[in-house]
Amino acid sequence: MRDLGVSVLIEGSNFQRLLLGLWVTARIALVSVFFSVILGVFFGVLMTNKNKIMRFLCRAYLEAVRIIPVLVWLFLFYFGLARNFHINLSGEAASILVFTLWGTAEMGDLVRGSITSISHHQYESAFALGLTNVQLYRYVVIPQAVRRLTPGAINLTTRMIKTTSLVTLIGVVEVLKVGQQIIEANFLKSPSASLWVYALIFFFYFMLCMPVSHLSKRLERKWQS
Repeated sequence: MRDLGVSVLIEGSNFQRLLLGLWVTARIALVSVFFSVILGVFFGVLMTNKNKIMRFLCRAYLEAVRIIPVLVWLFLFYFGLARNFHINLSGEAASILVFTLWGTAEMGDLVRGSITSISHHQYESAFALGLTNVQLYRYVVIPQAVRRLTPGAINLTTRMIKTTSLVTLIGVVEVLKVGQQIIEANFLKSPSASLWVYALIFFFYFMLCMPVSHLSKRLERKWQS
């Protein structure tokens, strides 16, 4: 019977290697998302500042992150800054740093949009009740902004998870890199192994993103009820 290539997934330690690669992918994505959410909230609040210099600096940072591809940022930090300034920065650390910078900018813009979408009379009512700026954001602005930015934040999270596949280009051995290694090692005896390896990687990415999407739907239903 002709070998269909599916057996390559269970030969030796191939499946365990793919799981370890998946853990690297998940670790980079989850750590980056965690810091992006925290820093993004502060960055979003800064973007609403009335100081023109502060708003210009925030806008410059946001546009720089958006205009320059993530892959270029990865190369810049890993091959450029780390090597030229003799900084001991691993590929995984450089990846987390770049994805955090990207996620902070995007999350900050989502927070800014959510805050500015709140009607002005709510600010006036809060000040009329004697609330301070801190109390205003804590009790009025942030609770409403969180509900409004949730769909965009979930979309950003799934984008960050999927974009982690780029880190293989700076030598990080994540799930896609492991898959490529398995395919290359078995190319002669199992030419169709790539179909099954990439199908499994597709399933892994699906399983990473599905809970995030499901959480978003549950939160939306809860807040609408």
